[in-house]
Amino acid sequence: MDRRSFLLGTSTLALSQLLFGCGGNKQTQLKVQLLKGSIPGQVVNQFHKGLQQRVQLKFAPVERIQDLFQQLQNWQQKPKNSDEQGWSRFIPFRQGQGQKTADTDLVTLGDYWLKAAIEQKLIQPLQEVQGNQLKQWSTLDERWKQLVTRNEQGILDTQGKVWGAPYRWGSTVIVYNRDKLQKLGWTPKDWSDLWRDGMQQRISLLNQPREVIGLVLKKLGKSYNTDNLDQVPDLEKELQVLNQQVKFYSSNNYLEPLIMEDTWLAVGWSSDVLPILGRYPQLAAVIPQSGTAIWADLWVRPAGITKDSLSDQWIDFCWQPSTAKQISVLTKTNSPISTNITASDIQEPLWSLLQSDRNVFDKSEFLLPLPPSAIKQYESLFAKIKV
Repeated sequence: MDRRSFLLGTSTLALSQLLFGCGGNKQTQLKVQLLKGSIPGQVVNQFHKGLQQRVQLKFAPVERIQDLFQQLQNWQQKPKNSDEQGWSRFIPFRQGQGQKTADTDLVTLGDYWLKAAIEQKLIQPLQEVQGNQLKQWSTLDERWKQLVTRNEQGILDTQGKVWGAPYRWGSTVIVYNRDKLQKLGWTPKDWSDLWRDGMQQRISLLNQPREVIGLVLKKLGKSYNTDNLDQVPDLEKELQVLNQQVKFYSSNNYLEPLIMEDTWLAVGWSSDVLPILGRYPQLAAVIPQSGTAIWADLWVRPAGITKDSLSDQWIDFCWQPSTAKQISVLTKTNSPISTNITASDIQEPLWSLLQSDRNVFDKSEFLLPLPPSAIKQYESLFAKIKV
């Protein structure tokens, strides 16, 4: 999924590179390539201060998760032609010149990319399920453990291995112009509001089949991960009606038209939406009550890297409640660790969005891998309704 990188300045992270990116070659090193803006520089600083030994930290921010995935590929042999066809539509594979050696201990990866990374042998397990290398593993809710515990094909499997460590998460939200919608006499609370009168050509949706068809499935009481769309009555009809409300589809440029009042409502990712709410008080956001799509940023270990205790220490540090709270507040995302964020920690309206309703969270879903035949169904139907 082409989820945009978080809209946060990089000055704090750049500072951490300057502080910890120099030293003798014989020093113990921790090298991390991470999604830009997903870890505050002060968190790296605190980790460094807490270490007992002298360590050289190299944290390199990368613009997009897609680029991080491609870097994992570049470190391994080039993809085979038999790679799962569905992924090729999301990932423009680079044709490398043979195998290269990974030189990074940990990399940020989105949960949506985890199956492909495992299947293509781009990463190695962080631990066995029963292992105790990650001391804070037991503090995670079962849902997070299940997300990253998979077999060698990348499918969820309680008897599998732990392939990733989630350190922050977010969701697909509705963001809207409160003034425009209040004049219509309502504000959105759920997906069904996108079909309301008065919204024709006033909405933008993500240019993603799984997201758009998924929200319609959710409206109909179905799952985002439905693998046979032909068995869902009225799905195409609902999509056609919704399409009449849509001014455009975009996964990158949906906030600017909303700010300029060219649209009144958009569906977008919380990592894009939350940072701008404080700057534009006319905008508000809501998590749909019937549940939504959720995503997670994970630490993964590239294949071929020798496992060391320092990378495990970093993962455990991210899972400490005080660190998890900092990551959540400063990057304006949710945490897989209970953080007890209060209204004094972060401005409204962000506080209510970061304090996720457990009932809504239980109804929400990760976008899990689907078979190629199902992916083709989603793409064909999405192309058909946009004509």
